[in-house]
Amino acid sequence: MIVVAGLVTTIVGVHLIGDRIVKQAQEKVELDLNSAREVYKDKIRDVSTSIRLTALRFFLKDAISRNDIAKLGIELRRIRERESLDILNLTDKDGKVIVRARNPVIYGDDQSDDELVKEAISKKEVVSSTKIVSRGELLKEGKDLAKQARIKFIPTTKAKPRPEKEETSGMMIKTTAPVFDYNGNLIGILYGGTLLNRNYEIVDKIKDIVYRGETYRGKDIGTATIFQGDLRISTNVERKDGTRAIGTRVSKEVNNQVLVKGKPWFDRAFVVNNWYITAYEPIRNIKDEVIGILYVGILEEKFLDMKRQTMLTFLGITFVGIVIAFAISCLLGNSITKPIRLLVSASNKFAKGDLDHRVEYRNGDEIGELGTAFNYMLDSIKERDERLKEYTKKEIMKSERLAMVGQLAAGVAHEINNPLGSILIYSHLLIEDLEKEDPRRGNIEKIVNQATRCKKIVKGLLDFSRQTEPEMKLSDINTIVKEVLSLVERQVMFHNIKVIKKLSPDLPTILLDKNQIQQVLMNIILNAVEAMDGQGKLTIETFSDEEYVKTKFTDTGCGISEENMKKLFQPFFTTKETGHGTGLGLSISYGIIRKHNGKINVSSKIGKGSTFTVVLPVREKNDQKT
Repeated sequence: MIVVAGLVTTIVGVHLIGDRIVKQAQEKVELDLNSAREVYKDKIRDVSTSIRLTALRFFLKDAISRNDIAKLGIELRRIRERESLDILNLTDKDGKVIVRARNPVIYGDDQSDDELVKEAISKKEVVSSTKIVSRGELLKEGKDLAKQARIKFIPTTKAKPRPEKEETSGMMIKTTAPVFDYNGNLIGILYGGTLLNRNYEIVDKIKDIVYRGETYRGKDIGTATIFQGDLRISTNVERKDGTRAIGTRVSKEVNNQVLVKGKPWFDRAFVVNNWYITAYEPIRNIKDEVIGILYVGILEEKFLDMKRQTMLTFLGITFVGIVIAFAISCLLGNSITKPIRLLVSASNKFAKGDLDHRVEYRNGDEIGELGTAFNYMLDSIKERDERLKEYTKKEIMKSERLAMVGQLAAGVAHEINNPLGSILIYSHLLIEDLEKEDPRRGNIEKIVNQATRCKKIVKGLLDFSRQTEPEMKLSDINTIVKEVLSLVERQVMFHNIKVIKKLSPDLPTILLDKNQIQQVLMNIILNAVEAMDGQGKLTIETFSDEEYVKTKFTDTGCGISEENMKKLFQPFFTTKETGHGTGLGLSISYGIIRKHNGKINVSSKIGKGSTFTVVLPVREKNDQKT
């Protein structure tokens, strides 16, 4: 378990640490891209500042006003060389070239269609942007500049197919600035720029500022690239021969994300001949069209080695930890498992009935407390077992005595029954022989009434002691309810009783002894009517679920006290006046329902009435008896 836990922890830990290393590298590259963007913008600002300040110079205003082309050419060539600009040209207010500093022999061409020149003329303000310059425009500046821009494609793995074999146009950072005379009138447009093709100033500055020339195993740790479209035109990514990878192209996946969709890309990528953790973002022109890509990347190899070294270190620490933990666990485990084994042994003996065995313990720790609790449990169980045996013994003796009393009661009842019958017969004969006015007639009627009462008690005793098995047959409880009601409804005691019947029509037939159930329902109905003292409402409902058929009797009588509820089904318990009940009706009913595997539920509220519910099983338990 320790080994498994250690291995799982190691795997999860290495995975999390590895992911964290890669994530931190990716976050660093994203920050590096922000720095690269600022370097690129600084270059745009430098070009913009040079052009803007030159456009404000007095010599430019004076020379244009005097149309001194020679002086303009000399000064602009000097400024171009000093500011390291690839082009620096002056047009009139309509965009026609007056002076071309790099190639003075070509002038007079119209630049008014150039987006930046057009913007400067219309808005009369400085405009800067990156733009694609055609080969024709580059040739006007000189063949050397057109040659610098021309780049042949080098086959690149995973690049998007293109029909072209070379790129002849160039990508330039360009600024245009309006030139005003002393009265604030537009008299010309000055524009200049720096060609980015094979110009490594920006990418090397990014590498120096962001990565400070750091190397790993002889390779630059960080690289930067400017793409014209998907073509590397300025980069410090090297090919296998050590030359800059000019002419190689970006992968198809990055092409679709950055050039087509115009969105940044952050992920690992195969750059020329190595894997890098990379960041790409689009370069846009003044029309917000994507014309190129700015890239930075960190050599992935360094981070993979860091991940590998971290994993080995983590595995080593884990292995040592497992060995130490295993040794400690063996020592601790033995001290823990030994008393536990004693507890297990004691539990097995306890399970086999040995209540005299006790656990031996010495320590005062949790195991010792457990042993104390176990011994205390055994003492408690032994004491409870002895009490239970004593109670069971008493109950058995009580049951035997009750059985003997029942047999004796049945015998006595049988013996008394015959003399009682004779007393009743002769008493009736005596009454028939006496006149109605005879004073002896009253005494003999009392004899008849008391003898009849004795006979009922004897009959109840016999019913209670016989324990007759029910004769089960399929019957409908609704039919039994109706038959019982037909027997009692015509009696005088029912004249002021309103009987409400809510009998479910879809009750299932169930197995029962019809005569016995009739006796139960009769007892409950008569008790309910007597509780209402001849006036009230009796509601009889029948309903069923999947397991039981239920018959509910609800009266509006006096109710049953909580004390009497406990004794309700005890033999000879009655709340009626002497001579009006034997107290055996509910006891006999309870016994009958139990024989049917059912039950009688009772609820009552003093002064509001009582509810008796007879619950009989539908099938399963009755089927077991048939």
